[in-house]
Amino acid sequence: MRQFRSVFISDVHLGTADCQADYLLDFLASVRCDTLYLVGDIIDLIAMQRRAHFPDSHRAVIHRLLDLAAQGTRVIYVPGNHDEFFRRFCGQTFAGIELREKAVHTTADGRQFLVCHGDQFDQVVRCSPLLLLVGDRAHGLLLRLNRWFNALRRLQGKPYWSLAAWIKSRIGRARTFIRRFELAALTVAEKGHYDGFICGHIHSAGFLRSEDGLYCNDGDWVEHCTALVERHDGRLELLHWSESPVTLAEEPAAPNPEVCGDARPVLDVLPAAFVEQLNRSVGR
Repeated sequence: MRQFRSVFISDVHLGTADCQADYLLDFLASVRCDTLYLVGDIIDLIAMQRRAHFPDSHRAVIHRLLDLAAQGTRVIYVPGNHDEFFRRFCGQTFAGIELREKAVHTTADGRQFLVCHGDQFDQVVRCSPLLLLVGDRAHGLLLRLNRWFNALRRLQGKPYWSLAAWIKSRIGRARTFIRRFELAALTVAEKGHYDGFICGHIHSAGFLRSEDGLYCNDGDWVEHCTALVERHDGRLELLHWSESPVTLAEEPAAPNPEVCGDARPVLDVLPAAFVEQLNRSVGR
């Protein structure tokens, strides 16, 4: 059993055929934490309006989350754009799960991170969401190929590997969007006087450290099967969880040179009202 102070997961997309619920169930059964953050798009209410896919494994994820809350884990749910319906209930607690529009997480070493899903940046970075960069139909095809590809790998006794993520990582516009998204989140953290920003939304787990802040994305449970975890000394790590769980990355100790000083790419100025709205929603 792995022990952590905090765990962050997002973009589970329960209710869709592409959700990797079995891996997530194994993860939730294998870790213990004081606080579990559900950082949006846990249930894909948009996809379920078209076609609901909710097998026993998806229901088991819901039951496991409720069990964790009942057993004393603090569970904080920050809805995203695919489960936006739940935002109308933010500020309330249901079955021990706290719903929040945004949250501020304080690490064991005293750093404060703003936590939100991340869809708030779609218009700010002046680009369509990552999934729309390759088109809804093309992305759906990629995910179907990913399912077939990994079904074949399982027959061959090979572990999970995301074909869809590998293909998208080679699309230039997707890489550009990710970097602009990261920079927008860092800018909000810096202007809001936070030590960093934790989010999901773009299905791309990773860290990016500037001179004044740390961007953290916990990834997803559709293509990558990743989670962000905080150790008891406050250090942050990214885990990949499938047949062979591994630590993908630890938070960088030094700033990334390409986003420091004059080397930092120019980003459209974030509206002051946008930063103020985020700060106001978490009581800053």
